[in-house]
Amino acid sequence: MNEMTSSRGATWLRALAGNGTEQANGGPIRYADAPLDGETARFIAVVPDPENRFVRARDNVVGLEQGWRLAQTVRETIAADANGTTRRPIVAVVDVKSQAYGYREEMLGIHLACAAAVDAYAAARLAGHPVVALIVGPAMSGAFLAHGYQANRIVALDATGTMVHAMGKEAAARVTRRSVEELDALGETIVPMSYSLASFGKLGLLDELIEGVDADAPGAEQTARVRDVLARMVREARADHSRNLSHRLAGDAAKRTRAASIEVRKRLAQQWDAR
Repeated sequence: MNEMTSSRGATWLRALAGNGTEQANGGPIRYADAPLDGETARFIAVVPDPENRFVRARDNVVGLEQGWRLAQTVRETIAADANGTTRRPIVAVVDVKSQAYGYREEMLGIHLACAAAVDAYAAARLAGHPVVALIVGPAMSGAFLAHGYQANRIVALDATGTMVHAMGKEAAARVTRRSVEELDALGETIVPMSYSLASFGKLGLLDELIEGVDADAPGAEQTARVRDVLARMVREARADHSRNLSHRLAGDAAKRTRAASIEVRKRLAQQWDAR
């Protein structure tokens, strides 16, 4: 196997799972089965692929091949554990800049590739696999939807370069006809506009923000601390027998910042149940 291209996702995959990583039939998806809290977990990362035949998909992005390979890797995990009594945890190591926009990608169905990955992660969660997303870099747009957002629990490193949003600041500034500085100012008062992970947590979507960790070169103690958080998230996910994502609206932060969303869902449920 070729040496993994350097990226935060690759760095953390090695740190958490060792050097015995595998390629998902070649290309940009790497995974490894490694110990976590006394059991075996599957760690999955999207890494740069400089030789990818799709030019726009050579960085740590989710394109056609990445979406299908993610789905394949997760589905293989589900199938391997289908006859066992315990479903292994799946840890999505998230460092994805965007989905791979491009004319060819659109024509060949990048939406289907990303949807396949989303569906695979959701199927794993519903089948009883505790799915935990660990954000170590950017978690942007459709790439995060395809790799990480369907997790039972989401945790992130509180470090420069980690962020969650629908698009990058420069693109958002162009679309909204504002400067990057104006967007940052808006983010201080309008939570969904913010690029900070602390603000993302206020939406009820982040289960823990891990401070004091070098995202680019973690030491042994820092890696152990992150592993402890992942293990705790796995235990929490297993204890949540609903296997859905309702806990994202149940916390105090979500009740404050997403009160309207909660009320809309409540009224929709009432109307649906009344039919």
